[in-house]
Amino acid sequence: MDVLYCPLTLLLPLLCLISLHVGSAASITTGTADGSELWGYVEVRPKAHLFWWYYKSPQRMSTPSEPWPTVLWLQGGPGASGVGLGNFQEIGPLDVDLKPRNSTWLQKADLIFVDSPVGTGYSYVEDDSLFVTTDWEQATDAMTLLKALVKEVPTLQSSPLFLVAESYGGKYAATLGVAVARAIRAGELNITLGGVAVGDSWISPEDFTPSYTPLLLSVSRLDDNAGDEANKRAETVKEQIVAGQWAASQKSWGDLLGFIATKSGDVDVYNFLLDSGMDPVSSVDTSTGSSLSNLQAKNSVQALMYATYLGSQDSDSNTIDGIMNGAIKEKLKIVPKNLKWVEVSQKVYNALVNDFMKPRINEVDELLSYGINVTVYNGQLDVICSTNGAEAWVQKLKWDGLKSFLSLPRQSLYCGQSKGTKAFVRSYKNLHFYWILGAGHFVPADQPCIALSMIGSITQSPAS
Repeated sequence: MDVLYCPLTLLLPLLCLISLHVGSAASITTGTADGSELWGYVEVRPKAHLFWWYYKSPQRMSTPSEPWPTVLWLQGGPGASGVGLGNFQEIGPLDVDLKPRNSTWLQKADLIFVDSPVGTGYSYVEDDSLFVTTDWEQATDAMTLLKALVKEVPTLQSSPLFLVAESYGGKYAATLGVAVARAIRAGELNITLGGVAVGDSWISPEDFTPSYTPLLLSVSRLDDNAGDEANKRAETVKEQIVAGQWAASQKSWGDLLGFIATKSGDVDVYNFLLDSGMDPVSSVDTSTGSSLSNLQAKNSVQALMYATYLGSQDSDSNTIDGIMNGAIKEKLKIVPKNLKWVEVSQKVYNALVNDFMKPRINEVDELLSYGINVTVYNGQLDVICSTNGAEAWVQKLKWDGLKSFLSLPRQSLYCGQSKGTKAFVRSYKNLHFYWILGAGHFVPADQPCIALSMIGSITQSPAS
């Protein structure tokens, strides 16, 4: 059954102040009069503020026979806004026209969006020295946020929490997942970690980078001459990663993407069937009119490609930038007036230069060793975080169930009334892998039906 939501313009009169708290982590929380939405700020460090937004599912039963799950969505970039992009362009209750989304994940779980790390979206710092420089620093801030949310969102104490991430957000999910698991085991956090899901996630740059050339050769976006040079460039990236030359490897990786853009007819690295700028969720820098793939060759931010890929989904009547700095900011009321929301913070991206290319395979292994459910899902058409690359890093896991996992056949998955296979899944114990057909980097936007079905399975939602 579709979730019914009033257009945001009708919700505006219903707003009321729910609470204002100052405690161990200074916070401010407001929401709708009926409590179906809560949002606020948590000062995770002095002068460093994280913004969050919680939606209570209308399908949550008052006395469910099974616990109703909560999904905490972690956007990538790094520096991309989950409160904006993930919410209004992928899985939230409303789209950029502020109309109901038929495929909202709110049908299967409560949702929490967070603009993380600090400086992303509506989150902000009062001093630029407070930007995080590592994934683990992000995890520390997010843990402070979670501890505050357990008090602010009453359902969290009884609701299994699932960390679901996309793109660079997968590195956040891995580190935060480990931090949460350790805190629970130490008795420092009273929640249930239901699982961690990483979608098209940048878990191991060393494995993704060499996958680009063979993939693009196989789909005729590169020829052998360009392929040889691209392979050489990819090998340079790998050598620099092995040597721990993190910033240099990121620059070489950017140069590789620029070379691929030039030789592939400007292929969209989020969907190899398309050119940059064509994807429905691409890479035209609206401020300059330049192809972001070409800007990448000048070592611009990959994160900006990410934002514009999603931004091209905006309708003629509304844009994500327009609503986040207009109607949404007006609704929320607590966003500082001088704060301008942007899809991706370049400052946040740049601050992670020495961590961007580091892998997080060990963190995934640690989660598996605790018995926590880990799900990997990947879009078939993605290049930047290709399925081949995801398969490669999974095969590096030291988890004792890996051999059995790899030996199992996949199961075909279908969706609704549509014909044909929509995905494959393989599961063994607490590791699950979904191959999503016909999807690029942004699975929920490209294949909303199977993505909704998948999240229902991951969370074991009573509504599934």
